[in-house]
Amino acid sequence: MTIRNDWTREEIATIYHSPVLDLIYRAATVHRRHNDPQEVQVCTLLSVKTGGCPEDCAYCPQAARYHTNVKVHKLMEVDEVLTAARNAKESGSTRFCMGAAWREVRDNRDFDKVLDMVKGVNGMGMEVCCTLGMLTREQALKLRDAGLYAYNHNLDTSEEFYGEIISTRTYDDRLETIEHVRKSGISVCSGGIIGLGETVNDRIGMLHVLATLPEHPESVPVNALVPVEGTPLEDQERVSVWEMVRMIATARILMPRAMVRLSAGRVRMSTEEQALCFLAGANSIFAGDKLLTTPNPEVDRDKEMFQVLNLHPRPAFKNGEAPVTFEQIPNL
Repeated sequence: MTIRNDWTREEIATIYHSPVLDLIYRAATVHRRHNDPQEVQVCTLLSVKTGGCPEDCAYCPQAARYHTNVKVHKLMEVDEVLTAARNAKESGSTRFCMGAAWREVRDNRDFDKVLDMVKGVNGMGMEVCCTLGMLTREQALKLRDAGLYAYNHNLDTSEEFYGEIISTRTYDDRLETIEHVRKSGISVCSGGIIGLGETVNDRIGMLHVLATLPEHPESVPVNALVPVEGTPLEDQERVSVWEMVRMIATARILMPRAMVRLSAGRVRMSTEEQALCFLAGANSIFAGDKLLTTPNPEVDRDKEMFQVLNLHPRPAFKNGEAPVTFEQIPNL
């Protein structure tokens, strides 16, 4: 199957709106052609600097201007982060992601500490990922040289709807950071959130941008909004599992080799609903009780789900090693 970067919005809309069972079948077929359908990457996301962000992302409890229950914490110490990474590895995670509530990275002592965190996690044999806000090309190169494997910078939504959600940076700012990451040789992680009040056409528009980048992101997180009291989107209704399935399946068809990540919102989903998402092409989850500051399913619940669905964790760096099993990871 040819990997395409020339999808039209009309083609994507046709895929997205196809009968849902046909869509799942097509996505599952593409998924099996390019991936092991029983293999799911287990990731851990840690907030290394929490709250106090100057941006106005309408969904985010870490924005300083909103009155939420998130407490502001300065950047964690390197040893604390490395301890958390070791615990994540022992629990079965093969990718460790570090998030900081910054608008952009600044060249200061905090960035130097993040570089030390990256070096330490990389030394454990885990894929190390960061999401730190906007980056310059030079900062991306420093992260690469420290051993960063991937950088997350979500588009969030379509360019047309973006201004309804965020005013403190532009869509082009986001695309520029993704370009800096790509040109530095770091793996790109970029997706979005559904349930922000966007239309289906906005969802199609976001997928169109991702699928027509010069190179597809290696990782595409699909998040369902988790409304947080105190944010402008606190009263948004939950998106249905069928909306998540359509997004995941369409992303899988458009970007066959990407890791499609079933991300925020999973805490509200049953095992059966998550199974539909895996069938439709999702092959990554975040483990642990929190995704930055929002709830996430407990590790024991995920272990039970993996056993029921006969899933196994994807090895770090996927370099031909034998699959890791839950027997080898008793705490997951």
